[in-house]
Amino acid sequence: MNRPHYILLPVSPLFIAFSLLCSFLLNLLPWGHLIGVPDFVALALVFWGVHQPRRVGIGTAFFLGLLMDVHDSTLLGENALSYTLLSYFAIMLHRRVTWFPLITQATHVFPLLVMAQAVQLLVRFFASGQSPAWYFFLESVVAVCLWPVASWLLLAPQRRAVDRDHTRPI
Repeated sequence: MNRPHYILLPVSPLFIAFSLLCSFLLNLLPWGHLIGVPDFVALALVFWGVHQPRRVGIGTAFFLGLLMDVHDSTLLGENALSYTLLSYFAIMLHRRVTWFPLITQATHVFPLLVMAQAVQLLVRFFASGQSPAWYFFLESVVAVCLWPVASWLLLAPQRRAVDRDHTRPI
């Protein structure tokens, strides 16, 4: 708790929309056959649910989940349900998680991502009777490893000063 907390600039709604669009486009790339590729939309939803819960909420998560359902050709509502629950629990933890260092934040985010994947697993199992391979939850591990990078990248526009003054410490 000895690290300084800097005053961040307000986040632009256009930047939030741009980051969610970029995460959606990253999910559209054809690397689904690779093992351990994270769900970038889930990572972005958790990040914005923790850092900006009033701007990115459950409705946004549901809409992006429906888009991912259509893209993945999965049961309609599978990703929407998991993203909605993910967003809900991220919003519930938002006051607590932001006070911790990035590694501790990642340990708080990891159960959320695993829970979202477990919901997808249960929906697929009850709908089709298929269970995935042993490396199904590797996505969450890779996404948690990307949490510090995502935090640094998505908070970068808020850290810059409006008018840079070298005599001011903030």
